[in-house]
Amino acid sequence: MSSKYDTNPLDPDFPEKARVAALEEGETQALPYNGATTQAFPRPAVTEEQTRRFTGTAKEGFIPPYQPYQAPSGPGQYTPGQYAPMGFAADLSISRKVQGLGMPENVLVAAPYFPWYLGMVAGILILLLVPKSETKVRFHAAQGLAAHIGILIVTTVLGLVGNVTGIAQAGNLVFQLVTTIMLLVFAYKAWKGRPVHIESVDSLTNWLDEKIDPKAIGK
Repeated sequence: MSSKYDTNPLDPDFPEKARVAALEEGETQALPYNGATTQAFPRPAVTEEQTRRFTGTAKEGFIPPYQPYQAPSGPGQYTPGQYAPMGFAADLSISRKVQGLGMPENVLVAAPYFPWYLGMVAGILILLLVPKSETKVRFHAAQGLAAHIGILIVTTVLGLVGNVTGIAQAGNLVFQLVTTIMLLVFAYKAWKGRPVHIESVDSLTNWLDEKIDPKAIGK
């Protein structure tokens, strides 16, 4: 006997056989309705107040908001101390005393950049009196001295040419004004501990730092 589960698609009588098999086994029948009703779950018993109230008075059942835990203090109880946030410490290295002169470092690194030949004299004295171990101070002294030498050479040339033409004389005045402002800026930056590097006089700076040796004074 054929069954409704015979699913051979090559059989041309398959649809009829499936219908006959379904009639023999019986159609799907719906269960009879017994009249039962949907029942609701019982409500929970009311015990205490379910919602915390944050406004009102104590008589109305007011519950104060959460308070952070306070560790008890007393014998045998550890109470952590109050620590202030740590700030940034000031850089005191720029105001330390330099060997050889006993002056603050920030003053000695700024002095070689003073304009009007004051920096040139300061740079020579620092290189003659400060030992080689004070590399930072000696570098600024040599660089400031090298900058003054370069400015002196340019102003001398412009002064000589200015005797012939007025354009060179005007250019000399502008150059002196610009270099004076530049030296003041360098002096301020060095005094504040900021880096100052004049790349155009690197070779002369290294030569001056190497050749001007404070040990030569005692010989």
